[in-house]
Amino acid sequence: MRRILFVIIALAIAAFGGWYYWNLSQRISSAPVSVLLPRDTIFLAHMPDFNRSLDEWHHCDIYQLYREPTVQDFLRKPLGNLPKTDAASQTLQEIGQLDPKHAFLALTSMDSNNPKFIGGFRFRGSQEEAERIISRWRSAFLEQSPAAKREKLQYQRHEIELVTATPFTLATTYDRPWFFAATDLAELKALLDRADHRAKNPETTLDKDEAYRVAVSHRPSNYAAFFYLQPKTFSERLAALRAAVRSTPTPGETTMLEKMRCIAGSMRFDNGKIHDVLFLGMPKLEHETKLTRSSLSLGTKETFFYLSMLLNLGEKIDTLNQAAAFAGTKLFQALAESGITADDWKAAFGLELASLADWPSSAHWPSLLLTLPVLDAAKAGKITDALVRADEGATWTQTEKDGVHYFSKQSAASLVAITPTVGLSNRLLIAGFNPVSVEEAMKRSGASSTEFSDSQTFKAAEGLLPEPTNFFAYIDTALVYSRLDASLRPILLMAAAFMPAVAGSIDAGKLPSPEVITKHLSPIISSQRYDHDGYVAESLGPITLDQAAIGVAVLGSLGRAARQKTGAGISGWSASPAAAPQVAPSPSPTP
Repeated sequence: MRRILFVIIALAIAAFGGWYYWNLSQRISSAPVSVLLPRDTIFLAHMPDFNRSLDEWHHCDIYQLYREPTVQDFLRKPLGNLPKTDAASQTLQEIGQLDPKHAFLALTSMDSNNPKFIGGFRFRGSQEEAERIISRWRSAFLEQSPAAKREKLQYQRHEIELVTATPFTLATTYDRPWFFAATDLAELKALLDRADHRAKNPETTLDKDEAYRVAVSHRPSNYAAFFYLQPKTFSERLAALRAAVRSTPTPGETTMLEKMRCIAGSMRFDNGKIHDVLFLGMPKLEHETKLTRSSLSLGTKETFFYLSMLLNLGEKIDTLNQAAAFAGTKLFQALAESGITADDWKAAFGLELASLADWPSSAHWPSLLLTLPVLDAAKAGKITDALVRADEGATWTQTEKDGVHYFSKQSAASLVAITPTVGLSNRLLIAGFNPVSVEEAMKRSGASSTEFSDSQTFKAAEGLLPEPTNFFAYIDTALVYSRLDASLRPILLMAAAFMPAVAGSIDAGKLPSPEVITKHLSPIISSQRYDHDGYVAESLGPITLDQAAIGVAVLGSLGRAARQKTGAGISGWSASPAAAPQVAPSPSPTP
């Protein structure tokens, strides 16, 4: 009887222990990452589900474009010129095997200019299976640092592996089902205390911070990646630097960074498109001004780019003048010399700055327009005349048509003919690179709607995001690619035929048709508004507006590198008489 009672008690204890361990494991695994981090965390990057995000990426429009057979055929040669390595694909496969959930990386401190990072993720399977993969990564790191010191420590039933390669330290440990890593041993121990609920004060975690809670309230529930930045540390250092430079700082003077309480951003996949949300927690800068987008009437069916934003240039004249002086131009200095103040600018022009770009199929290059609403025609005319006269050594002609004043300047001959033109009416200022586009836009300015604003493509894209109050942008990627293809394909084919460096990098004959590309391209749309406690900027498209800007910058740098390489190739080709093709002399040059 006693044996039976003992067995029952033992089973009860084992069951209770198993239940407690399972319950604790569930609490830890389901806890938000913010509970694991200190309240004064400076930066956090978080990916809730790596494999799900990877699967959504494989179904998005831009990846489907990349997988097109003709695109793969065209990329085979340039990708073949890159160094072949299987390390990246192997690492990606190993990450997929771990099936990481709630992967995060956080900057928790920057004391004495010594940044401290902690990170981790939930893994699938047993700790032994995870260690087989993670140990390979750790060994690869140790191979790069042969002098590194490796030791194992015990802390609260956890085994911590410490790798020290002065001045770098990496501490790693497991807290099933989590793997944690930190660049500071004390930070890792504090993380384990929070994960195991040993922390004495639960109010010291990041999820209790008001700025973080505000940022998270603007985060979508189905995000693929998220970041949070607390700019207080940087703004305090900036304020200290300004105080050290200025003996008597202006009372109440603050920079934009000092006004920000938090910065947060998220990215998710939305029906094959990428959707970004950026939140800036700060007081509202504008008062009762709201974006009207009245300049939409200037667009045509050939408009591929439109931007409208609230920008008080009157308050930034001094800054613009300093920038112009640094660039070697007296553009805004001429306003001061003419007795024009910031208040005159504010009285002359409205806040809504807009820009449009048209690209007709008959034109080789697009035309760009810049517009400002006119509040006081007399003061606007005085400012425009002062800016024109600031262009020393240039000849501007002035004409008047239908009550509109036009200022035009003929630029020096170049590949693209440019005739800077400014049109000024009693309602609008329009600046462009040729008089025809400016005059036609001025004629359309009185229309209530246009082919652009009424087009189904624009309306469908516009309705995907909330109504903007501060900023709005639209790019018809399919239209701009079609025009680029028509203009650049002949140039690329000619370059491949006569420049060995280009022919060695790409096969221009395999360039995919524009129809293959454009069927995966939809408009990029961006909208910004003020929402209760900060500015919310959203962007949606095959890529987002920020990603497009980064892509243009990268392509620009690659283009410069390619030109340098091509120039070297041409120089070497020309310097070798044996390599030069033998061409019979022509009696007259070919036009």
